Amino acid sequence: MSEEKKTFIRQKRDAKVEEHLSQYAPVWMVKEDFLLEEDSVRFDIMFYHPQYGWVSRRYRYDSYNNVLYHHGQVLMDEDETYELQTQDPYLSSDVLNSVNSYGG
Repeated sequence: MSEEKKTFIRQKRDAKVEEHLSQYAPVWMVKEDFLLEEDSVRFDIMFYHPQYGWVSRRYRYDSYNNVLYHHGQVLMDEDETYELQTQDPYLSSDVLNSVNSYGG
């Protein structure tokens, strides 16, 4: 997949993801894999969830249909999160606002 196509998919994904994940900001991107034949990207993010603590969630964004699919979450030990927290977040926030999130 060309870098141009990846950039296009990322831009569409970022617009879609912000609607949903900004309530959990700060959010860190852990991994992303582009799926060549599907015009989509699968990615893992990490954030602090108000009910569960630190979680890693997997999503797939289908750029053709502009749909974000949730593919599950796993709990993380706080020790696992330290290294990522030293990096700039994918979605940032001045304050941790997950307390006001809807909990989904």
